Amino acid sequence: MLSATFHHGPDDNYYLRSGSNDTIRAFEDALGALEGGTALAFGSGMAAVTAVVEGRPAGAVAVVPQSAYSGTVALFDEQQRMGRMEVRPVDITDTAAVLAALPGATLLWLETVTNPMLGVADLPTLIAAAHDVGALTCVDSTFSTPLVVRPFEHGADIVMHSATKYLSGHSDLLMGVLVTRDPELTAGLKLRRDLTGGMPGALESYLALRGLRTLAIRLERAQANAQDLAARLEAHPAVTRVRFPGLASDPGHGLATKLHHGYGAMISFEVAGSADDAEAVCQRVALINHATSLGGVESLIERRARHAIDATQGTPPTLLRLSVGIEHVEDLWADLDQALSPAELPR
Repeated sequence: MLSATFHHGPDDNYYLRSGSNDTIRAFEDALGALEGGTALAFGSGMAAVTAVVEGRPAGAVAVVPQSAYSGTVALFDEQQRMGRMEVRPVDITDTAAVLAALPGATLLWLETVTNPMLGVADLPTLIAAAHDVGALTCVDSTFSTPLVVRPFEHGADIVMHSATKYLSGHSDLLMGVLVTRDPELTAGLKLRRDLTGGMPGALESYLALRGLRTLAIRLERAQANAQDLAARLEAHPAVTRVRFPGLASDPGHGLATKLHHGYGAMISFEVAGSADDAEAVCQRVALINHATSLGGVESLIERRARHAIDATQGTPPTLLRLSVGIEHVEDLWADLDQALSPAELPR
């Protein structure tokens, strides 16, 4: 339904900016059923994040991840710079540190798992503690999808997704989603969407709904590939550390095994040498794409500390974030191995 203008109904104005349409609602209904709540689609992931953050009253106190998606970090930083919000950054994988930061907070923002460090938060403990102090909780579940983690099962108030990523799965649209269970909260977020022009397009919604239809099979293949590649990377002499909750050696493995229904398809790993050496790995891959973003059928790799905001929040300079796609795992490994172990140049 590629139209922004519709005939007036008997009791409403169906102008797209605030009225939605059947295509958008079809996507919202499908994702709402997957998460177990009411979904609201937005024109981008950041539009969805902004609806939550800028919908908080002036003087709000937010406990947020110290290391998280750079756009979210920048938005919270801007709120504090403008004097609208007190922001308390904390390592959300350190449960005691989060609990210590919560008194007086009105918003707790979590990621599961964290971007790009792949940390695992103790969702039920943190969400319960946030509710004890009267704070709203929002969980960015972009990396996990509702097939791996369903934050409402752990008490979350809002679940956020960048639908650009795994939900759509084909790297051909920008979209975000918020899912809630409380009608009053839903109404407030819809008002933010209407007032700020955050409505998604009908074509994007159609493509995202198409993506949902294959989410289960795509994620099954990508997770299996990631588990295999993480184990091989951990044994590679050019790799100094692998961050992947599916590895028994990962600090988040126990929590992920307990709380998640899988380990996802994102791997972050650090290579031996310098930042330039890490960049060279990204330049040498052939099958894997050297690009920003994640969650598509194709594998993507990037050195995250090349972005200043990631570097300032402690991302190691040699850390590479790998979004594992659905290609044949042996082809992916051959590409990674040759990029990590280049033939010695002639003297």
